[in-house]
Amino acid sequence: MSELRRDPIGGRWVIVNTDHPSKPEEFEYEPRTFRGGTCPFCYGNEAMTPPEIEAIRDPHTSPNTPGWQVRVVPNKFPALQIEGELDRRGSGMYDMSNGVGAHEVLLETPYHQKDIYDLSGEEVEKFLSMYCRRTVDLIKDKRFKYIMIFKNYGAAAGASLEHPHTQIVALPMVPKNAMEEIRGAHHYFNYRERCLFCDMIRQEKEEKKRIILENKYFLSFCPFVSRFPFEICIIPKKHNGFFYEISAEELPALAVILKDTIIKLKKIFPNASYNFIIHSSPINGDSDTEYYHWHIEFMPKLTRVAGFEWGSGVYVVATPPELSAKFLREA
Repeated sequence: MSELRRDPIGGRWVIVNTDHPSKPEEFEYEPRTFRGGTCPFCYGNEAMTPPEIEAIRDPHTSPNTPGWQVRVVPNKFPALQIEGELDRRGSGMYDMSNGVGAHEVLLETPYHQKDIYDLSGEEVEKFLSMYCRRTVDLIKDKRFKYIMIFKNYGAAAGASLEHPHTQIVALPMVPKNAMEEIRGAHHYFNYRERCLFCDMIRQEKEEKKRIILENKYFLSFCPFVSRFPFEICIIPKKHNGFFYEISAEELPALAVILKDTIIKLKKIFPNASYNFIIHSSPINGDSDTEYYHWHIEFMPKLTRVAGFEWGSGVYVVATPPELSAKFLREA
C-alpha cells in the first residue's frame, strides 16, 4: 500500500509509492541539449546585454567588457521594473498595484557549456557571494519585501537561454508559497517553542535514511515529504533566517555541498534539467527570524505535474525519498 505523508511546514499532503517505487532508469525525462547559435551571456558578447549592475572581474578591466568571472545584468524582459511608484489600489473587490520590483540575471560563469558541477569550489563560492551582495543592495529599497533567488537549468525547467545563470527577483510583497512556509514555521514555533527546521535537521541526522551528504555546516537530504522524485533540500545546521547573512566560514562549505550534490544527481541523471530556489525570510518588515530557517530547494525535472496534482494540490511521488537518497549516496 502507498503512503500518505503530511508536510509539517505548509501542511500539504503527498502520496508516496512504496509498493512499486520507480528506479532511476525508469524515468523518461526530457534531456537537456545545446541548440548552438550566438549567446548574449557568453564571454565577449557583453554588448548584447543591458549594462552590467555589478561584476566580479579582473581589476584592470572595465564594466561591460571581457575579464569577468561573475556578472549581473538587468533582465532584458523584466517581470517587474524598478522605476515608478507602487500605487496600491483596489478595483472593486480586487487588489492591484503597479508592477514595481527588480529583475536581475546573474551569469555564474563565462563558459557556456559549464554548470555548477563543472566549476571549481572557488568559482561556485564566487557566484554564491554575489547572491548575497545583490540581496544586500536590493534590501536598501524599502519598497521590496522579499528577494527570490532561483535557477532554471534546461528547457524542461523553464530556461529560455542555455548559458548557466540565476535570476534574482525583488518583490513588493511576500509571495504565497513563502508565506505558507513562514506561517507553518511560526505555528510550529508557537506550539513547541522550537524551530521546525532545526527539529527536522535533528531527526534527519538521527534517522540517516534520507541524508545524501553532510559537512560541518550543511546537510543535504531528500525531504520526508518530497513533492517530486529525487527532490533535495540543502540546509545550514546553524539557525539563521536570512540567506545573505551566511558567514565567511559557511560559504565555502555551501559551495562544496551544492556542487557535490549536483555531481551525484548528474551521475544518475546525466542530462536532467532542474530548478533550485533559495528560501529566505522576508525583508524590510517585522518578520521574526527566530522561527524561520533559510534553505535551498532543489528539484530535478523527471516527471510532469498533471491533472490530479493541479486539482488536488496533492503530489504523487514515484520514488520514496529514502530510496532516492540511497541512490544519490551511492552515486
